Amino acid sequence: MLDKLRRQKLLPFSLLLFTLCLGIVIGTLVNTHVSAAHGQAAAPDATPLTIPSPVQLGNEFTKLAKKLEPSVVNITAESTPKESAAPAKPKSGKSQDEDEDPSASGDSGSDLFHRFFRGDPFGGHANPRMFRREQSGTGFIVDRNGYILTNNHVIDKMDKIKVRLHGDTTDYRARLIGTDVETDLAIIKIDPKTGLTPVTIGNSDAVQVGDWAVAIGSPFGLEASVTAGIVSATGRDIDGAQTFQRFIQTDAAINPGNSGGPLLNIRGDVIGVNTMIATQTGTYQGIGFALPVNMAVRVYNDIIREGRVTRGSIGIKWSKADKPELLRALGQTHGVLVQDVIKKGPAEKAGVKAEDIVLALNGKPVKDGDDLINRVADLTIGSTATVTVDRAGKRMDFNLTVGDRAVVLAENNPVLALQQPEEPSSGGGSQARFGISIRPLNDVEKEAVTALAKNGVKVTGVEAGSFAEDVGMLDGDILVSINRTPVNTVDEVKKVQSSLKAGSAVAFRILRSQTPNARGRGAQWFALFLSGAIPQQ
Repeated sequence: MLDKLRRQKLLPFSLLLFTLCLGIVIGTLVNTHVSAAHGQAAAPDATPLTIPSPVQLGNEFTKLAKKLEPSVVNITAESTPKESAAPAKPKSGKSQDEDEDPSASGDSGSDLFHRFFRGDPFGGHANPRMFRREQSGTGFIVDRNGYILTNNHVIDKMDKIKVRLHGDTTDYRARLIGTDVETDLAIIKIDPKTGLTPVTIGNSDAVQVGDWAVAIGSPFGLEASVTAGIVSATGRDIDGAQTFQRFIQTDAAINPGNSGGPLLNIRGDVIGVNTMIATQTGTYQGIGFALPVNMAVRVYNDIIREGRVTRGSIGIKWSKADKPELLRALGQTHGVLVQDVIKKGPAEKAGVKAEDIVLALNGKPVKDGDDLINRVADLTIGSTATVTVDRAGKRMDFNLTVGDRAVVLAENNPVLALQQPEEPSSGGGSQARFGISIRPLNDVEKEAVTALAKNGVKVTGVEAGSFAEDVGMLDGDILVSINRTPVNTVDEVKKVQSSLKAGSAVAFRILRSQTPNARGRGAQWFALFLSGAIPQQ
């Protein structure tokens, strides 16, 4: 009986042992099969790829990009627009002065042509007083001391201009040296830490259709972008564009943000300033325009010498719509038919009349109106010039004194009106150079802050783009001290400010209300410091 029980217990145990052994054998076989699969190549007839040692394939474009990148800068301009009346537009372009009548806005008369700086978030619809306006473009260094050439429309009416160099994250504050609205050029300056690398100026008179053209700029804010194409045309006269702009046309890709950047030849010499594109979409469509660098150089030299561009004028009007057949019908093959003379201008004083045909200037034949414009503009203001005209078939010479174009044409062309410096605001408060308007505290304000300060001046205004705005000062703050020097009057603030130089560190201690609408009794005030470095003026 006992043996029988033992055999009954042994049988299940034997079956369990057999099952375990069988599982181990099967697992071993499966594992061996998998290991064998892992050891085999997934694609036994494929050769692994290898990465070669880096070898730079240099070409002329590569050399050009490396050479010019340090000389091309990104420009960001900001302003807080103020609501103002729209400027009056000039009359129709049917009758022109010696220079074709430019539009008051500086833009082309056709929707096809666009200045292509990156910005204008308002689209002409939003209330500009509610937003800060920011736009960006490109410029290029023309002097190692920090002088930069760009388009006027990139920085026009902006309160603050910042420049960023290639490979440098510093935002350099730029100051405006001068502008020329007729060529849409501007000169700005930064004060760099070290000498900069200027571009090499070429000669745009040597540019030919079919030459390589390279543009460098910051399209859509993408700094140091390089594109290449060819020169598609030269001397391009765009309908509605300003008189002195005879563009180099190129198909090198330029987009919003490229404006003010250089157009280069294959040697890396600057041949133009990228200014305008023709597009139906607002972006690149293969047609871009650059102002020839020879004109840009003339404008630059005038601005750094005189502070503004000076051009001669003889004070006549003519029609650009006149056809060659008109002159032939009047017995001439070249010249300019005088449509009218400007009152009290040089031509009228000398005796030139409407319907005269200007045939020559200082003895050299005048080809057409554009030829006359450029030659008159280059004459020295105050010098004597001889104008030869045909009057009813009779040849006559008139000696006249060359006038200043901006003065002679000011009443007939709003764009050329001399810009007078703005008078300081006569509102409450005296303007300090920090960019703030301030006044002494009244009795209520003194009582309200007596627990925090025994002195101070009230900030009644903060100038847009000023140092004070940069550090965060607000209208309504109470300025208590500057660099720990207490201030209680406008003169004390000015005295401290006059002791500071560009680059000096400044700490303002101010009191600010926690309830902005409650400035007197009942307001909750707290103290804080605002600090920064005085920018270059």
